[in-house]
Amino acid sequence: MHLRIAFIGLAILAIVFLIFIGFKAINETSQNSKKQKAVLVLSLVLWHVLILLLSSTDFLKSYEFPPRFAIAFVLPSFIFTGVFLYRNRDKKWLKSIPEHWIVYFQSFRILVEVLFLLALEQGIFNCHVTLEGYNFDMVFAITAPIVAYSVYNRNLLSKKAVLLWNYIGLAVLASVIFLFVTSIYSPELYRSEIPLLPISSFSYPYVLIAGFLMPTAVFLHILSIFQLRSD
Repeated sequence: MHLRIAFIGLAILAIVFLIFIGFKAINETSQNSKKQKAVLVLSLVLWHVLILLLSSTDFLKSYEFPPRFAIAFVLPSFIFTGVFLYRNRDKKWLKSIPEHWIVYFQSFRILVEVLFLLALEQGIFNCHVTLEGYNFDMVFAITAPIVAYSVYNRNLLSKKAVLLWNYIGLAVLASVIFLFVTSIYSPELYRSEIPLLPISSFSYPYVLIAGFLMPTAVFLHILSIFQLRSD
């Protein structure tokens, strides 16, 4: 029960951050701020309602290919991120969000990986998708405050370092996605004849990983890249 609350709490933290940076961008660039703020909050709430409703059914609880959680959550969130940020790449609001906030916040992935380890103890995840296996996202997340401080607070590194760091972060996330997918559809890579992720991992709130937490990390990386490229 405590683990489930922790996953939900971390998702709420990510929501609060997205609302925070969204409100800042709206306040500084919009003349119709109340409406846009309402749209932002409502969109985030509805997305979570969708995640909760789908995960409360048997729709996601299947080992069939292609993965249903990818079709329902990952693919739509990636399409939204790409289209939304590309269309707004030259907008003033993009630069109104302090660049270092986004980099610092990527350290939330440390907490995600801690929850992965706790989920491993409860048999919800397998070791291969955690730090005990091949998931090194926690190691990358630890670099977030180091990079942000070195670039934005001490000027020890140029912003090109942040750009490279973002690309590495996307590659790390891609490797984590690979681990989860192969744990289900290619368990022989890990010397198993059956899927290594139990069906219970497709239920709420664990599906928040694919439905919200991972897409949030991707969104922030792409947002940071567009910010840096617009300098």
